[in-house]
Amino acid sequence: MSADQDAVDEQIQDAAERGDLAELRRLADAGSSDAVDQLIETATELGALDELRRLAAGGNQDAADQLAELTEE
Repeated sequence: MSADQDAVDEQIQDAAERGDLAELRRLADAGSSDAVDQLIETATELGALDELRRLAAGGNQDAADQLAELTEE
């Protein structure tokens, strides 16, 4: 794994630990698929439905699935 990837992984982990959706979104928008996965996980944990809706609207099936689970009655 490259030093760049290690640095990104560390940023993702730090942002997840802080619950920093904005930082995870920034990393995801920069092309990190790991950040997208962590963003979905963190948004789910925090009940951040707007973030899950945004990702689902962009075509992310995992986000759509999590959103469906959270909004089931």
